[in-house]
Amino acid sequence: MDIRDDHEGGPPELVDVDVLEEESVPKSPTEQKPKKVPITIVTEFGDFSTDNSAIDIEKSLTVNKDGQQVEEWLELANGCICCSVRDTGVVAIESLMERQGTFDYILLETTGLADPGNIAPLFWVDDGLGSTIYLDGIVTVVDGKNILQRLDEPAPAEAQGTHDGTVLTTAHLQISHADVIILNKSDLITATELENVKERITSINGLAKILVTDHSKVPNLEGTLLEIHAYDNLSNVDFNQKSHSHLDPSISTLSFTVDKISQECVPKVDAWLRSLLWERQLPHSQPTNTSLRKIEDFEIHRLKGLLCLTDGGTQIIQGVQEVFEITETDSRHTSASGDLCKIVLIGRGLGTDSYPWQESLQISLGRAS
Repeated sequence: MDIRDDHEGGPPELVDVDVLEEESVPKSPTEQKPKKVPITIVTEFGDFSTDNSAIDIEKSLTVNKDGQQVEEWLELANGCICCSVRDTGVVAIESLMERQGTFDYILLETTGLADPGNIAPLFWVDDGLGSTIYLDGIVTVVDGKNILQRLDEPAPAEAQGTHDGTVLTTAHLQISHADVIILNKSDLITATELENVKERITSINGLAKILVTDHSKVPNLEGTLLEIHAYDNLSNVDFNQKSHSHLDPSISTLSFTVDKISQECVPKVDAWLRSLLWERQLPHSQPTNTSLRKIEDFEIHRLKGLLCLTDGGTQIIQGVQEVFEITETDSRHTSASGDLCKIVLIGRGLGTDSYPWQESLQISLGRAS
């Protein structure tokens, strides 16, 4: 998959998910004229249309355009945009744009049970496909009053007595994939409770920007929720952010660095990432290797990285579950120091020590210690 450096000609796509929020669409207290934003509500079912081989379900699409709401219907396989063939969701929205005119920005609002890791790749489209939209970022709205309870509730398998291992809830998934987290209902909890919630969220996702709100009011949408460029710009990423994985054993954030690499080593990094994301195996992590403890049964939900090259170039890594990309970028779009390559992993079963991951990459680069 390819992330375009130049997004001219197409509106950005924002995936918005919510954890226990009845009204999750962020509101700005200012009276600025909003962008023309279509909002997809995937909780309403329409008519069924059938053929000899499949059943498709139409979904309601409400479009806010110049202050007027227009309802459209999109036909999606299995009734859900995240269950459709990947290019179907993109084509459906592009078809809508052809009928209704172009949009400045597209907000795709999912249900509270959606896994954003399945939805984001829908809009992570290769240049060769000529899509007119691109993925801008994932925003998760969190109910600050009830989130700790939801993070600690039993997973379905555990409730049935079949669970073995750490508890992984829908809330964990939605927080771990987020680029921005709106921590709402802050007015209903104390300052101490708010800090506990923020610390718990950071332990799951140490990269996401947290915006504390009440009544979903965000002071400024531009640059915080809109035009965040989470997939083509790492200038706002704090690679030194330390998470406290002991606070939430289900999902954690790990980060590590290695020395700058040559251009010839980039394919080795690519192969290392394929092993992690596609095969779920940490290279060179074997019981016979005394320098590495065996890492197994892990799952990476989100990945970001910065490769500093010996020739002065800079490349960024972006990944959501099994989909990832390494692209060249301008150093202005990164927080690069120019001396170290930096990798951040967010996922389940990563452990509390980044050393095995760092050493695995070092060996893959031919730098065995």
